Amino acid sequence: MKIMVINPTISEGLAESTLATYRGYASPSTEISQVFLRHGPESIESDFDIALAVPDILGHVLRAEQEGMDAVVIDCMSDPGLFAARELVEIPVIGPAQTSMSLAATLADRFTIIGVLERDRPIFHNLWRLYDLEGRGASVRVVDIPVLSLHEDEEELIQAMIAQAALAIAEDHAHAIVFGCTGMGGLADPIRQGLEESGFAGIPVIDPTGVALKVAESLVDLHLSHSKQTFPQPAAKQVVGYEHLQLS
Repeated sequence: MKIMVINPTISEGLAESTLATYRGYASPSTEISQVFLRHGPESIESDFDIALAVPDILGHVLRAEQEGMDAVVIDCMSDPGLFAARELVEIPVIGPAQTSMSLAATLADRFTIIGVLERDRPIFHNLWRLYDLEGRGASVRVVDIPVLSLHEDEEELIQAMIAQAALAIAEDHAHAIVFGCTGMGGLADPIRQGLEESGFAGIPVIDPTGVALKVAESLVDLHLSHSKQTFPQPAAKQVVGYEHLQLS
């Protein structure tokens, strides 16, 4: 199967590490491709950034279906443009936040999001409400490292994530941990090990990149996609300034 990962930024320097993370979770027969935005933000760290990213995301989603992709993953824990994208196409469109938080609610009573910056808190609180998970969120804790600096010192990032996860379990009564940025992808094992060494064994540590990719594969294998009753095709109408989104 063919799955397209849409990075909702213009930061193509992240291409190699992002592809490696997703390919690490993919089945041998799954072909992963990746695209970046032509117009949009350098990173997603606010609702303003999300708004700037959505038009190009939707264009990539349309092209993915036209080019024969079997599914799409929007590579961001804000799930930018997710519902609009599902209206446009019939192939599965996966948001890492929705899938990983839903999995966390399946595996545990309460979960904590380990985000990037302090301003992440209201974004995740809004997503909890949107996905009807507000009562399951124990807390949002942050490492206070900007998205584009996450991998400047990976060991520093890992230690910060372990520290915040341990506090979430001890103080917020979290029973599972969800990474709040796909830029943290691939770090589940060291975070889990660090928690075990801190005395917190048996805590699910959920990497949204892996969850999103495996859910996409499963939906394709099961011949399932989002309901077109829930996400009906938009009506064709005149569009000015977004000709790449003109529907016939």
